[in-house]
Amino acid sequence: MDNPAVIYSLFGLCTLVIFYAGKELSTYGDVIAEKTGMGRTWIGLVLLATVTSLPELITGVSSVLINDLPDIAVGSVLGSCMCNILIIAWLDVMSGPKPISRQVHEGHVLSAGFGQLMLGLACLDIVAGKHLPTIGWIEPLSPLFILLYILAMKLIYQYEQNRVAEFVGDLAEEFYHDNVSFKKACILFGFNALLIMIAGMFLPELGDKIARMTGLGSTFVGSVLIAISTSLPEIVVCIAAARIGAFDMAVGNLLGSNIFNLAILSFDDALYMKGPLLEVSSPTHLVGALTGLIMTSIAIIGLTYRAEKKKLFMAWDALGILSVYIIGTFILYMMR
Repeated sequence: MDNPAVIYSLFGLCTLVIFYAGKELSTYGDVIAEKTGMGRTWIGLVLLATVTSLPELITGVSSVLINDLPDIAVGSVLGSCMCNILIIAWLDVMSGPKPISRQVHEGHVLSAGFGQLMLGLACLDIVAGKHLPTIGWIEPLSPLFILLYILAMKLIYQYEQNRVAEFVGDLAEEFYHDNVSFKKACILFGFNALLIMIAGMFLPELGDKIARMTGLGSTFVGSVLIAISTSLPEIVVCIAAARIGAFDMAVGNLLGSNIFNLAILSFDDALYMKGPLLEVSSPTHLVGALTGLIMTSIAIIGLTYRAEKKKLFMAWDALGILSVYIIGTFILYMMR
């Protein structure tokens, strides 16, 4: 299966499967949340953010457990964090004359701050992890990603519990179907989750073949091509949210997905028994982590400053996010 046409076709097919199944997952995940009463609570938002990050989880597990491709696992997580912040810039273009940062609640700074903290921890782990003692095959910094995720969910719940019901309700109006029973929603949710699992299992191997054929390297392919593919569910949800003007829902889902994505690093590290994940992967991932960190910092500044109007078709913070993404991707390409 080394025919380039076949490999590219299969990669495209996996991407389409993730796009379709991600859309369906979001739809039926929201129906399940509504049927169980979770749709009017913070749990509904957590469910939505989790299911849109399922491709990153499955791709990471497949990379370390089946294909022995740690660079693909790390690159897909850090690259997805970059993509998710980039989507905020795209939402700014869709938000009309007012900047997106002006139309969403400044409380998103809390979740963005946790994403910033966890990206900083990833940078520290990449640089200094090899100098720290290990616990078996796991670095001592690795469990901190899970602990920070739990802390983030607790604090965000306490801060946002009165607002999340509105966010999830907005999306429920877009996705909810009266003719879908709870049993049917659960079956179709499981079926589409299975589709993503299958596509996610093939992505790392196909990405590795593309990396070798093109000479782009696993780090670049994981951070860009696979990261974009696994971020498609977030794009689908954001399109639906933007269509009904629920920009708070879109931004909250993106920032929440980043926190979950970074927590995946702990899970992948525990499954990869050949050594600490961030230690054995390429140091070039530091570029991806720093790019995501800078992009998140710009988003936080924009959410705090809350510009009144756009200078061009984009606000200055969205333009900054786009510029940093392009520069970071170019650096990753040059260091391939």
